[in-house]
Amino acid sequence: MGVMTETKINGISLVVAPDANAAAAIVADRFASLITANPQAVLGLATGGTPVQTYQQLVQKVQQGQLSFQSVQSFNLDEYVGLKGDHPQSYRSFMNENLFHQVDINLDRTHVPDGAAADLADQCQSYEAMIREAGGIDLQLLGIGLNGHIAFNEPGSAADSRTRLVDLTANTIQANARFFDTIDEVPKQAVTMGIGTIMESKGIVLLATGEGKSHAVERMIQGPVDVELPASILQQHPSLTVVTDPAAASQIQMA
Repeated sequence: MGVMTETKINGISLVVAPDANAAAAIVADRFASLITANPQAVLGLATGGTPVQTYQQLVQKVQQGQLSFQSVQSFNLDEYVGLKGDHPQSYRSFMNENLFHQVDINLDRTHVPDGAAADLADQCQSYEAMIREAGGIDLQLLGIGLNGHIAFNEPGSAADSRTRLVDLTANTIQANARFFDTIDEVPKQAVTMGIGTIMESKGIVLLATGEGKSHAVERMIQGPVDVELPASILQQHPSLTVVTDPAAASQIQMA
């Protein structure tokens, strides 16, 4: 069993856990500590393969009576356009399956963009308004794409972008094809929180595991701030923690 290390690089708190399981546990503990301190916390949540273990850890804490989501409110980063919430590949279904249906959260206080809304522009504005009315996000969970995207903010996304309709790149469509029967079924657009929206979160924790993410993680932490690598903009956030396993941290130049 390796040792966890924590260091500061460019103002970012970098935590390198012994392995992916330990990294997920560290992130789960961070969210559990927030909810314990503030039972009405507003959480920003993410989907994809990376956070699944973190959600499993949180479910376990609830089932063991160590934690309650009863008064929590949550906002998810994004949703595919054209998929209703009951579609098995929608992010609403993902959240219900991996977290919401297994904990004592009030589903009316869980928010995922409506990718099937008749008026998507209005949906985006409403989502921004709901986040503001909730008092903003206390802690936002993020992953990172191979090209440095955060949520569905692809390279070139403006640093001050808000919740909006976006076209998915060919790389992102390819990366998500494994969740669908064929690549043709992968939606070509999504509704996503913007980088500006994400940057207004009071705290951000980004979880990255596996060697495939190592180049993006290194550029995010040690490269220049550049909209062509959207995650690099997070360097400008006052409270960012990046949690990785050794493989994802392998390209970082440690002092």
